[in-house]
Amino acid sequence: MALEIIGQLLPQLELASSSGGFVKIPDDLLGSYTVLFFYPKNQTPGCTKEACTFRDYAAEFLKLKAKVFGISADSIDSHNRFINKYELNYPLLSDAQKILAKALGVSSFLGILSRDTFLIDPMGKVAKVWRKVSASETALQSLEELKSRSLI
Repeated sequence: MALEIIGQLLPQLELASSSGGFVKIPDDLLGSYTVLFFYPKNQTPGCTKEACTFRDYAAEFLKLKAKVFGISADSIDSHNRFINKYELNYPLLSDAQKILAKALGVSSFLGILSRDTFLIDPMGKVAKVWRKVSASETALQSLEELKSRSLI
């Protein structure tokens, strides 16, 4: 499925954001590379490790002018507690209906999303897909891919 969605334009939808309001997909992502990382659930060990790794590399993503969004089916209230507890420095989006997850082929088991990461190009198209990623490695893999695209 990963190869099938490379080059695919993201569907038009809005996801609630921890920064307030909604993020319009793909409109609010246009003009720069964006990393969308899907994770199973706030406050769980693997998801906390993944979220904190993206937090720790935030300056690197900023240097590359890339946006980062974490996405799960959790509510915005749950996202805000997660952000506050771990001082996350990027927005979390709520895909409670799993619309974007389904469009990107993110699997779900008992309502819990798998850990998949997507690089979206400046035109809103899927540029790279990592399925069932390692919580501790996906941020670095995303950074390496961005650097390989000569963004610095």
